[in-house]
Amino acid sequence: MWKEFKKFAVRGNVIDLAVGVIIGTSFTAIVNSLVNDIIMPPIGALLEGVDFKDLFISLDGGEYASLAAAQEAGAATLNYGQFINTVINFMIIAFVIFLLVRQINKMKQKLDRQEETKAPKTKECPECLSEIPVKAKRCKYCTALVVQESGNSRA
Repeated sequence: MWKEFKKFAVRGNVIDLAVGVIIGTSFTAIVNSLVNDIIMPPIGALLEGVDFKDLFISLDGGEYASLAAAQEAGAATLNYGQFINTVINFMIIAFVIFLLVRQINKMKQKLDRQEETKAPKTKECPECLSEIPVKAKRCKYCTALVVQESGNSRA
């Protein structure tokens, strides 16, 4: 069982996933800073100094100066301002991932098209040296059987 686990753990997919998680975690920190330090302050200024982090509803009916004060008092709160920040973070991350996947798909399509154009459409008959289609099983000139190349069925 240990050998199977080691084989699984060192496969390329697992290592790629680990790298992706580490980069994703770092990217999340960058997006959080973007939202909290760059996007939300101007929005708060436009809304007359509102800081979304401090938007909350106290469920015990008490009045608190800030979310920190309410939490310090042990009051149950609905932190809708932090929820708004989290939704904005998600939207930014989702948009960046969309752009990334879109570009990867475009590059993949371009490579696929290049491979299609590079693939030969004809081959040479080993008996009469005439040019015949790649998928041909028999030469149309000398009628010799033509062995298919690797990956295809043999005639």
